[in-house]
Amino acid sequence: MRAFTCPHCGALLFFENSQCLACGSTVGYDRRSGEFVLVPPGLRCANAEIAACNWTAPGPDPLCDCCQLTRTRPNDADTAGMAAFVLAQGASRRLLYQLDDLGLPVRNRDVDPDHGLAFDLLSSLSEPVTTGHDNGIITIDLAEGDAGHREALRVHLAEPYRTMLGHFRHEVGHYYWTVLVEGRPALEVFRALFGDERADYAAALQAHYTSDPEPNWEETHVSTYATAHPWEDWAETWAHYLHIRDSLQTAAAYGIIVAGPEVDTPPDPTAPLSSVPLEDHDDFDDLIDSWLPLTYALNQVNRSMGKRDLYPFVLSPTVLEKLRLVHSLIAAETAGRPAS
Repeated sequence: MRAFTCPHCGALLFFENSQCLACGSTVGYDRRSGEFVLVPPGLRCANAEIAACNWTAPGPDPLCDCCQLTRTRPNDADTAGMAAFVLAQGASRRLLYQLDDLGLPVRNRDVDPDHGLAFDLLSSLSEPVTTGHDNGIITIDLAEGDAGHREALRVHLAEPYRTMLGHFRHEVGHYYWTVLVEGRPALEVFRALFGDERADYAAALQAHYTSDPEPNWEETHVSTYATAHPWEDWAETWAHYLHIRDSLQTAAAYGIIVAGPEVDTPPDPTAPLSSVPLEDHDDFDDLIDSWLPLTYALNQVNRSMGKRDLYPFVLSPTVLEKLRLVHSLIAAETAGRPAS
């Protein structure tokens, strides 16, 4: 995430700001320019109050582009669901910002009923809800907005990481598999790295939830859930690529450079010990060489506060090759050229 400035006084703004704390100006994020602008009356998204949305709605629709992607939300009377809805919408705005920043196509379901994207944000207060993806429709269980519920699930499923934003990134990965891989030349490369997606999906998930992970799974997959099926492996890898890109962009925006620690003999002489705060990581190796030292430092900072590692994952050589394919496909899509 970039650091933004007030269009009136130049003070620092965060992505969630609707008002400049320095000069009091009413501001909002304008998707078309990718910047914060002064918001005149009538230009703010109609979800400003109920979803804390700070995006502008310059078109005929009273909702901003991001809120238009949400086709289902809780009833206003569902206070718990609506509180979680605010958190989910905040995560979806961060997701859409990053998809735009990467140059990926985002088609609204209303405009493209066959290939568009839409969010169903459902409360499981009255009926079961399963977070998932179905042909461009992403369903999110808003119970995940409750920290206690989410943490209980994380522990129950033995996951090192679980967030609302992580869910959005994972599920949108399924969508972009259909955009970037399905029916394209990259499909055979995908199968060579991730496996054959034609394997029975339901049976694979059943086996995953009723058996222990294979020994040494971390040598080939970024998470245990990635071992369930090639589609889940792709979605998990995709989510991690978005984690990496967003975190590196944030580090660059705030001038965070890791330049240590000093060691006499590194355990791995080829391992980088410093990060470079690059805005654009066109080269995958440069991206990873900046990411790994940053994770070493931030994990230690978290431990100093008595918290779990910020990035509690191991990127094996096989996982790195999977991430490299995601990087290559995104670069090819945004440049309009075949993926290498």
